[in-house]
Amino acid sequence: MPRKSSSTTTPKNGKAAKPKTAKPAAPRSKAATGKGSRTKAAEGPPAGGYGPALVIVESPKKAKSINKFLGSKFIVKASMGHVRDLPKRKLGLDVADGYTASYEIVPAKKDTIGDLRRDAARSEIVYLATDPDREGEAIAWHLQQALDLPDDRVRRVTFHEITERAVREAFNKVGPINMDMVNAQQARRFLDRFVGYQLSPLLWSKVARNLSAGRVQSVAVRLIVDRERDIRAFIQEEFWKITAAVSPAGSTLENERFEAGLTEFEGAKFAAKTEAEAQKIRDVLASEPYVVSKVDETEKLDKADPPFKTSTLQQQAAIRLRFPGKKTMKVAQELYEGIDVDGSGPVGLITYMRTDSLRVSEEALTSVRDLIKTQYGDRYVPPKALRYSAGKNAQEAHEAIRPTELSLTPEKVQKHLSHDQNRLYAFIYWRFVASQMTAAVFTVTDVAITAGPGLFKAQGKILRFDGHRKIWPPGGKQEDALLPAVSVGGKLDLQSLDATQHFTQPPPRYSEATLIKALEKENIGRPSTYAPIIQTIQDRKYVEHTDRRFFATELGMVVTDVLVKHFPKILDLKFTAHMEDELDDVAQAKEDMVKVLDEFYYPFQEALKAAETQMERVQIATNEICHVCGAPMVMKFGRTGEFLGCSKYPECKATRPKDGPPRAEAVESGHVCAKCGKPLLIRENKKGEKFLSCSGYPECKESFDIDPEGNPVQKMVETEHKCEKCGKPLALRQGKRGPFLGCTGYPKCRNIVAVDVEGNPLPTIKIDKNCEKCGKPFAIRQGKRGAFLGCTGYPKCRNAVPIPDELKDEVAKMAPPPAAAAGPDLKSIQIDEICDDCGGPMTPRKGRRGYFLGCAKYPKCKGTKEPSEGTLEKINAVMADAADAAAASTTHE
Repeated sequence: MPRKSSSTTTPKNGKAAKPKTAKPAAPRSKAATGKGSRTKAAEGPPAGGYGPALVIVESPKKAKSINKFLGSKFIVKASMGHVRDLPKRKLGLDVADGYTASYEIVPAKKDTIGDLRRDAARSEIVYLATDPDREGEAIAWHLQQALDLPDDRVRRVTFHEITERAVREAFNKVGPINMDMVNAQQARRFLDRFVGYQLSPLLWSKVARNLSAGRVQSVAVRLIVDRERDIRAFIQEEFWKITAAVSPAGSTLENERFEAGLTEFEGAKFAAKTEAEAQKIRDVLASEPYVVSKVDETEKLDKADPPFKTSTLQQQAAIRLRFPGKKTMKVAQELYEGIDVDGSGPVGLITYMRTDSLRVSEEALTSVRDLIKTQYGDRYVPPKALRYSAGKNAQEAHEAIRPTELSLTPEKVQKHLSHDQNRLYAFIYWRFVASQMTAAVFTVTDVAITAGPGLFKAQGKILRFDGHRKIWPPGGKQEDALLPAVSVGGKLDLQSLDATQHFTQPPPRYSEATLIKALEKENIGRPSTYAPIIQTIQDRKYVEHTDRRFFATELGMVVTDVLVKHFPKILDLKFTAHMEDELDDVAQAKEDMVKVLDEFYYPFQEALKAAETQMERVQIATNEICHVCGAPMVMKFGRTGEFLGCSKYPECKATRPKDGPPRAEAVESGHVCAKCGKPLLIRENKKGEKFLSCSGYPECKESFDIDPEGNPVQKMVETEHKCEKCGKPLALRQGKRGPFLGCTGYPKCRNIVAVDVEGNPLPTIKIDKNCEKCGKPFAIRQGKRGAFLGCTGYPKCRNAVPIPDELKDEVAKMAPPPAAAAGPDLKSIQIDEICDDCGGPMTPRKGRRGYFLGCAKYPKCKGTKEPSEGTLEKINAVMADAADAAAASTTHE
């Protein structure tokens, strides 16, 4: 039975629990939540023996921006984001003890926390100035716990723009951490943890390894899968249209000719499903006189769109700028954290970009109305400021996304911004200005035309006043037809009468913009989560993004079907939306966190227990026959995608690519394994490359490369050196970056040691430097141009810096990487395609998934796209010539 919600409480003194076993604070405790009284504003650091007050923000860039506003009484440091989290390899939640969480310091942040503790010890007051949302509030609370700070030394500071005015005002309105918001964020994390850590392993055993399920991501995949099924089930139907081209009687002017469509025939709505039906009606109407029977003119207003919030920014950036959601949020973060536009230091150019509010401050409204009046005149300024409603779930303490200073026009700051930053800043700037301009005015003319038993209709639209459209034109193709002057009873000349064939269309696949719109409409997730959700479902290969549309993969459809069958509640859109509302209520102290968690946890555990016994191993039948034993083959899923496997596994272990021939069978090479004496077999890897491996596999895992004469070339040579971590021998191996010593205990032990040119181990080079972007330690890497320091957070963080002078002598002793084989210069291929982002030239490039086109202006512009068939032919021809030349050279040698 579920426990009572009162079972989770903070200690009676109201202080949050210590690190490592921190309980969620009770939503009803005033001391823990900060409700009731607010902490008084702090006028800088208190007097005494302490140094400057410590201000902690999330990123170094933000720290630099804020530091210049506060002066010498404050020292600003960055936490580099989250500093504590649940343990990586276990659930980390004690449900029986009120969902007690076992938080741990993130390993990469131990040095950061150590530095912050030393700084905090020298400051009597610590200001936590993390982002003004639930996640930022949670980070502030985790910082307090990790630094072991009592409540009386902590001040919470929030601001929605990084400008001197906003920051100084925020430091005069400090308060305690809002534990209701913290609990809402914790509840979301716990819910996602339950699904991720308990449901994902079930998918591994029943579908394929390395799959994942998520409380929100799985529902997003379901939207795409359901749309895919609708498209596949759609039955196309034929229909016909009849269109008349007419002009006023006697007119020969081309601009007075217009088209009207048949809407009624013999008093009923016109419908023709075959050519014969349409032609029969057309023949009747061809000889009839055409007379204007009705003319209606109305004035219509086209009102301005509101300023951006997170979801609409991502939608419109995807449509107009072709930015993926992840890129939009990354660039917006850079604009928010600060850009140096005048040499005095960085300043935030936009307000906080994670918001669902459309509220605009009175000061900003006054400024934008003055700007519109000065630049465009009184006609473009509404009588009073326009205000927009964002819906019941919006956090109205936030503002819409807008420029922080209207005097910093896109033209003025362009030279200080990257190409992408400038495009997005202009996008946000002009949308905000347009949102406070008067409506555009159109005159809409509807004309009805009688032709015997038929009724035709036409519509024309004339722009009388551009209003907000002066600076924010509508997206997409505009077809505002102009009609000539006509009057009721006026006769028209029939210029042509055409019957045209059409077909009903299936529902369109989701684009990134329409998927975000659907998620928002269904109340699935929150705007700040849309970009990571969309990225995750692509990374997991549940969906593919092709031609700017999402296609459900077979894997995505299989996983969705399994989850819908056994976990219908989790995959139910209304239930997921209900949980989002519950989390909102927790943040607003309207609902108890434990009650919300219980509502999800206990039904989920029952469904999980039932699925463990009832869920069958997923096998998708195919028409393919096993090339080894003749049994049917089934579709299977691996790390690299779909493949075919024998249905008689494990008796028959034959596999082959989904759309290709099976790999060559292993044959004896005539060589024996030096380790166990068994024959070596010639095998083929996934790329079609041959290698030798021991027939005693998996007991003996020896494998060798093959030289041109077919002899084995040992990939590794055991040495007398021992691994300092596990004591097993180290083996000399060859990698892409050159030779190294690797532990023979791999994969259990992954220790590697750098070597000199003779293959001897080198002492570990100590690097006392962390990445300034993410805080993770640097490591020495070997590249095509030599050694460098690369962030260990790669590939999420790709920061790299040159080797410091003090380390160059030590690095010089390392074995150099193997010389890269000279390949064809793809940049020399002449192509006609241009970049969709900036209009500049593009060059062919090769990536992990094949060839693509990248903007020649990279890194200023990072536009990419798929090559056309003609361009791909050119690339393949150049590569084929290079391969022929290499083969001829080898033969000659």
